[in-house]
Amino acid sequence: MQFLRTLGWLACVVYSTIPLFWLMVHRRAHRWRAREGSPFRVLVPAWIVMWIVMTGLTGPWRRAAFYSRPWTWVPSGLLFATGIFIYSRSGAHFSWAQLGGLPEVRAGNHAQRLVTTGIRSRVRHPVYLGHLCEMLAWSVGTGLAVCWLLTAFAIATGAVMIRLEDAELEKRFGDEFVAYRQRVHAVLPKLRV
Repeated sequence: MQFLRTLGWLACVVYSTIPLFWLMVHRRAHRWRAREGSPFRVLVPAWIVMWIVMTGLTGPWRRAAFYSRPWTWVPSGLLFATGIFIYSRSGAHFSWAQLGGLPEVRAGNHAQRLVTTGIRSRVRHPVYLGHLCEMLAWSVGTGLAVCWLLTAFAIATGAVMIRLEDAELEKRFGDEFVAYRQRVHAVLPKLRV
């Protein structure tokens, strides 16, 4: 059980920093595109530093739990499965370059198009919904206060990051994206299309 709790804490540390990583990208997208060479030479090490800092900040509380019940892994398993399903659907009609954010950081990307089909007809940012499901799964399963705190942190920073990403998408796709944003929710999926 302690191994799963430690794994859950570390997974939540990494997941909680994803919005911060994308905030670095979207706040300076035009600068990243203007740079020579890969911006990931700066972005990835910065992200790893975030993991280290977040691990140091949350480490003292990594054993504090709201509860410890084996049955909590049942709903947790459902959340893990939901997250994996969402991830698998998120990759449909999207290239690895798009999933990795290359259009945001590389100049001269070819043939960009706004994908609004498949899972994206129900939710604009399905990958972030998948992340949320995985963080909630770890939080529910472990019962760790730090996992719940990191999940709340990711939701707060994710809300800011989604606004910046939507602004970037509006610049790239214009009225087509504005109409899409009005039709489809950011993270909480529409159950009916």
